[in-house]
Amino acid sequence: MSISKNDVLKVLTEVRARKGDRNFRQSVDLVVNFRELDLKRPENRINVNATVPHSIGKTAKVCVFASGDLALRARRAEVDLVIEPDRLRELGTNRKEAKKLFSKYDLFLAETSMMANVGRVAGPILGPRGKMPTPVPPNAPIEQVIEREKKSVPLRTRDKAFIQLGVGTEDMEDDKLAENTEVILSTLVSSLKRGMGNIRSVYIKTSMGEPVRLK
Repeated sequence: MSISKNDVLKVLTEVRARKGDRNFRQSVDLVVNFRELDLKRPENRINVNATVPHSIGKTAKVCVFASGDLALRARRAEVDLVIEPDRLRELGTNRKEAKKLFSKYDLFLAETSMMANVGRVAGPILGPRGKMPTPVPPNAPIEQVIEREKKSVPLRTRDKAFIQLGVGTEDMEDDKLAENTEVILSTLVSSLKRGMGNIRSVYIKTSMGEPVRLK
């Protein structure tokens, strides 16, 4: 069994018909139900990222741990927060403040030379949330890295036999929604032991709309 872009496009037409009129922009969600996958066992849980071709339409707040030139270029790229080594050391002495600060951001990048200290200070807070920083070499083109990370969609499961995540918003073109969905499903399938054999069903829906099954 496989799911093609045309399959997704057909379903999106029905999804839009069932979305209902709302006074806010609805997200378009993908819901995947698993079978024969014991997610109570940690080794069976899914923890991967899918890099989609189109932004899913949500504004992600970015925090960068960096020093020197990389910190300067990150600020020029207008990231939401840059944390340099001295500030990181301060946060290391105040877990409550660190937890409160990190909760405000969605994406985290860290200069490779700072990864050990970032892991010590931020790891216990960000790790359980699946938000560990992506390592960045000091000479990396930070604008391109940020753009790529904003298109990275985390696929995470705990002990429930399904996953639900956004693939875009209702004001996006169907082609873009379908292409994002294809990439996410392909990444998900490749991370499963039995591939499509571990998938019971797939649905697409808007935030408040009725789900439509992909067949």
